Amino acid sequence: MRGIATCLAWALSITSTYAAPPAGAGPKKCAVTEFSQQTIFVPPRDYNTPKTLYGRTAQLEDGTLLATWENYSPEPPIVHYPIYKSTDKGKTWAPFSTVKDTVNGWGLRYQPFLYVLPRAIGSLKKGTILCAGNSLPTDLSKTKIDIYASRDSGKTWSFVSSVASGGRGIPNNGETPVWEPFLLVHKNELIAYYADQRDPEHGQKLSHQVTSDLVNWGPPVDDASSATYDNRPGMTTVARLRNGDYLMLYEFGGGYNPANSGWFPVYYKIASDPRKFDEAEEIVINAGGVVPTGSPYVVWSPSGGKNGTIVVSAASHSEVFVNTKAGDKDAWVMHKTPQESAYTRSLLVLDDPDYLLILGAGQLGGDNKVTDTVMRLPNL
Repeated sequence: MRGIATCLAWALSITSTYAAPPAGAGPKKCAVTEFSQQTIFVPPRDYNTPKTLYGRTAQLEDGTLLATWENYSPEPPIVHYPIYKSTDKGKTWAPFSTVKDTVNGWGLRYQPFLYVLPRAIGSLKKGTILCAGNSLPTDLSKTKIDIYASRDSGKTWSFVSSVASGGRGIPNNGETPVWEPFLLVHKNELIAYYADQRDPEHGQKLSHQVTSDLVNWGPPVDDASSATYDNRPGMTTVARLRNGDYLMLYEFGGGYNPANSGWFPVYYKIASDPRKFDEAEEIVINAGGVVPTGSPYVVWSPSGGKNGTIVVSAASHSEVFVNTKAGDKDAWVMHKTPQESAYTRSLLVLDDPDYLLILGAGQLGGDNKVTDTVMRLPNL
């Protein structure tokens, strides 16, 4: 799929929650080229299976894109997160930097997440890039969600703080790990969402903690749990909608699946306060009888009508699921994409919000590589 579109886009930082342009910001020209399945990184043959997984992206204020992923390089040395950079809206990429574990001696192994601060938090200025991730030793005996920061557009990284620590990194009920960080600024606080197996009442639940200074973190707060111990809600992502509400997306291991299409149907909750999802209604995504399953991701674009467009990806489908009615449970529509399915593909609304970047780093157990696609929102 090829095509070039010229756009006038606001110069702003784009994260998984699409922010409004800052007051007084002027337009700048940008060009977006549509393409499909562009290769970013092919691992060397000596990498361990699955070689790559769990890709993530962020866009800086100047339009630069950064990407990272789980990197299964042989050890020693300890594993790290590679940072790749694109200055042409994702069409070409080059190695740029690495985020390395400087505090535990274990490596940065699983579940990276990139986030550009839309405002200052503590001593970190607006535009600082955060990389949250799960640090585990080679024997997977411990899990620890740490945050690193880059003050120079991703060139160098330094440790900031630890959010949560848990036990063995094995996704079995009865173990006590923490998983899958996701970051969001709300008002003057940073929220760190994650999956939490430390509560003996639940095989796994979703939690968050809040900080106003990126040094001190509040206590864990529940976001989603199940009365059935064996059920496993996991993999939080959050998007802010045009009406000011927040949509929390997650997989719900053991949750009701009206299509019987898998054990991890994709659910969501909508709340006016992103710190108060626990009491919100649980809704399963159902697009005309199709229920996506596994490792979902959500973004919102202001394009696509008065409510903008919610876009959801899941591991079960190469398609995306779109909602232009502010999350109305009866308004989900499935649309094709040229990007192949992957375990937790990431989505990014570009600085021209008519366009979507989809990045995948392969499937669990695969012989993987990292690829991306840029496409016009499928409902436009």
